[in-house]
Amino acid sequence: MTDPIADYLTRLRNAISAGHRVVEIPSSKIKQEITKVLFDKGYILNYKFVDLDEHRSIIKIALKYDLQTKSNAIRKLQRVSRPGLRKYAGYKDIPRVLNGLGIAILSTSRGVMSDKEAREMKVGGEVLCYVY
Repeated sequence: MTDPIADYLTRLRNAISAGHRVVEIPSSKIKQEITKVLFDKGYILNYKFVDLDEHRSIIKIALKYDLQTKSNAIRKLQRVSRPGLRKYAGYKDIPRVLNGLGIAILSTSRGVMSDKEAREMKVGGEVLCYVY
């Protein structure tokens, strides 16, 4: 697999469009950190890291839906930096998603974090994706 983060986002997108409550995704450290950011910002209901054996593990993600409108908390997931064209931003140049209503997830020297946390810590990095 060339781009595991794009695969992660595509699996989430497909589960949302199909109306699934839970999605299972092969695990890696970067995917676990992105999942934690999505949970902290309120885009997913819950998550669980499950070890299948000593070499394989999965992430179970419970998606968040509005009870009245049956719409998902995540409207759009967009991959920004990709293996063919990496996108980096300094802390002053971190893009605002939907004028602050969405988040950009960054991979920085201090770990994976949202755009607001990166601005507060004054650290830049690779812009992985936009979520809104």
